Amino acid sequence: MNTAGLWRIVTQREIVVKLRDRNFLVSTLITMVVIIGTLAVSGFMSNRTETVEVAVTGAGGAQVIEVADRLAADKKVAFEARTVADLAAVERLVRDDEVDVGLVPDADGWRLIGHAAENSDAKTYLTAAAQQIAVQRNAAAAGLSMDQLTGGARVGYDLLDTTGIDPGLAKVVSFVFAFLFYMASIMFGMTIAQSVLEEKQNRIVEILASAIPLRQLLIGKVIGNAVMAFAQLALFVAAGLLGLSVIGKGDQITRIGGAAGWFVVFFLVGFLALASLWAVAGALSTRPEDLQSTAMPVSMFIMLVLFAGIFLSGTALTVASYLPIVSIVGMPGRLAAGTAAWWEPFVALALMAVATYGIVLIAEKIYRRGLMQTQGRLTIRQALEVED
Repeated sequence: MNTAGLWRIVTQREIVVKLRDRNFLVSTLITMVVIIGTLAVSGFMSNRTETVEVAVTGAGGAQVIEVADRLAADKKVAFEARTVADLAAVERLVRDDEVDVGLVPDADGWRLIGHAAENSDAKTYLTAAAQQIAVQRNAAAAGLSMDQLTGGARVGYDLLDTTGIDPGLAKVVSFVFAFLFYMASIMFGMTIAQSVLEEKQNRIVEILASAIPLRQLLIGKVIGNAVMAFAQLALFVAAGLLGLSVIGKGDQITRIGGAAGWFVVFFLVGFLALASLWAVAGALSTRPEDLQSTAMPVSMFIMLVLFAGIFLSGTALTVASYLPIVSIVGMPGRLAAGTAAWWEPFVALALMAVATYGIVLIAEKIYRRGLMQTQGRLTIRQALEVED
């Protein structure tokens, strides 16, 4: 009997079981909605104009508010003036939090009045407005125009890379990659480990072993869950790109989409190694209580990768983007930020493919030797010492 292709049966079973799992389907749908909704809310908040109410007294105050409103228009900040009779009225409105800040004339120009903390928008734009009005007035008194007065002071800004994305958005994308990696690795990995443990604990594996080689059983489990993890991540990435278009970041989709595509590819290759290690964690256990200990090293490593994707930067991130498994989040994050050359992901992916091949070979040996041992929890060393 040719057993070389029996892994396909196991793969199909793993996929069918997932597709029939209502909790899996509902959680996937909810996560997609959350991704799109979060981005939509973020876009709404970032595009919302914040209004700063200013209590003002004295001649010329309304003009300062008008100029400040014009200066802050591009920053989604608007200023509204509430004219009052005197300083006492301004202080009362500020103290009662009926306005955000007060503006009153001073011997040197103007003075802002706040309640308990400074309003940074008011300080920035009202100060700039007052200075602009004063310069215009002083220029007119000297018989000069504003162009003459400010000649030679204009500063331009040229970008060498016009295809880049906003650094803040790139950091958010890196965080999302790291979080999706962690979520998918833990969810699908634990499913593999629990499945292996249940088959071992119920002695079903002894029946399976008589019909299919354990190597084929492992391959089927790993590939089946890898396919489902790949499909789920692809859906999440699509939801994220759709959310970016909803919030008006369509011009950023090209680079982010490319980085997201690499992330899915890196994850698929790396997950083959992680899935094998999760299967080993299940094979070394004999009861659910053991799984917490046998799976701890894999869980801790996945968490370290999560932290690397969130906190590393600069040279440390560059080095990490070449380390197998860590490169799942490191290299796509650099691609999103535009700090990686076109050839770097190919090198990093090749390194991870080699590492994955080695990890799978070792994990397969431990899996086969530990799966049929039911006397108690095994260590990796003990499993390697078991005769085939």
